[in-house]
Amino acid sequence: MAKKAAKRSSAESKVAAASGGRRSALATAKAKETTRKLEGLAESIARAASKKMTPKLEIPIRALSNVKFNPKRAIIEMGENKQSRAFFDLNMAKKFMQTALVAAQCKQLIEEGKTASIRQLYYRSKHDVAGTKEKTFNSQEESDPIIEDLEVTIDALREELHVFASNRGSLVGPITLVDDGNTLDCMKMGSAGYPVPSIVEPDVIQFKKCSAKFILHVEKDTVWRRFYEDRFHETHNCIVTHGGGQPARGMRRLLRRMHDELKLPVYCLLDCDPWGYYIYSVIKQGSISLAYESQRMAVPQAMFIGVSSFDYDRFGLSDDVKIGLDDNDIRRAKQILNYPWFKGKKHWEKEIRKMMQNGFKMEVEALTTKRLTYLAEEYVPAKLKDKKQWLD
Repeated sequence: MAKKAAKRSSAESKVAAASGGRRSALATAKAKETTRKLEGLAESIARAASKKMTPKLEIPIRALSNVKFNPKRAIIEMGENKQSRAFFDLNMAKKFMQTALVAAQCKQLIEEGKTASIRQLYYRSKHDVAGTKEKTFNSQEESDPIIEDLEVTIDALREELHVFASNRGSLVGPITLVDDGNTLDCMKMGSAGYPVPSIVEPDVIQFKKCSAKFILHVEKDTVWRRFYEDRFHETHNCIVTHGGGQPARGMRRLLRRMHDELKLPVYCLLDCDPWGYYIYSVIKQGSISLAYESQRMAVPQAMFIGVSSFDYDRFGLSDDVKIGLDDNDIRRAKQILNYPWFKGKKHWEKEIRKMMQNGFKMEVEALTTKRLTYLAEEYVPAKLKDKKQWLD
């Protein structure tokens, strides 16, 4: 016990030393906690080996078969099914080693007070296995799932493991925030807006001042650019964000934080197609592969304001907006209808069946066939005014 305590004390000293002047007390405490979890994983492996037992890792299964929808919380949650990853199982030995290797690299990052991209972590973990011609990792496609496995195994988020992804998504609007010690006015960030980083936790980003009334989240940067040029954020005193398609974790987490901490409603303007419906589902209820993070990322109160399959008639759109549905679209739409978080919602069932009945889908950009400024000046204001058209 004394040796373990000494090791732990040494590790915590390294974390504290690496924290430096810029890291907050919150960040330091979180780093120590994550380090303890990683050490606990290593100790469980060493304990099994010392008892001449097969070292094993119990990895929660990240698949549709192991997720459930919690109607009370209105989010997707991970189930209790796990996969045993044993060192002496030939089918699992490599993944066992890879998991331990990634855990060791993450512990080193925390102790150094550094962060690395998922690509950098792949290269830091890649090398020849001693005495063989085998590589620890043959591609990043092997290492990325291991990072997520490690997250769920020790109940620590990727951001807490000091691993980040590429920035994706932008924000503009009347909010001033502090990012890594720098105060930024998001009304004055230029034509690209504030680029939302991968790590947006309170120890990195703090909200200083905000007068926005709501958040309008759009699917693509091209649509975001349209709203930016038309000064929608100024006219309607709101924050406009985009996620570059399905929003990355940083954007989803930031939406959740702004909703919770600033009490801002989140309205989604997405394409009228199965992909747009799914993106809304991910923002609102969480994703299947990241079900263990839904409680931090999902915004159950988010509303879908368009584009609706009924808008073709409502707004007198021309045939130029139509994009024919293919077999994949139909199959995906039926799949979404059967998701527990869509099933039984009559308005959503009506919406999706209407799209299939129409035989076509529509992109948000297609509404500019009316006029380039139509989205910002007429369509969205009309949607915001008529809440009966919103989908929950």
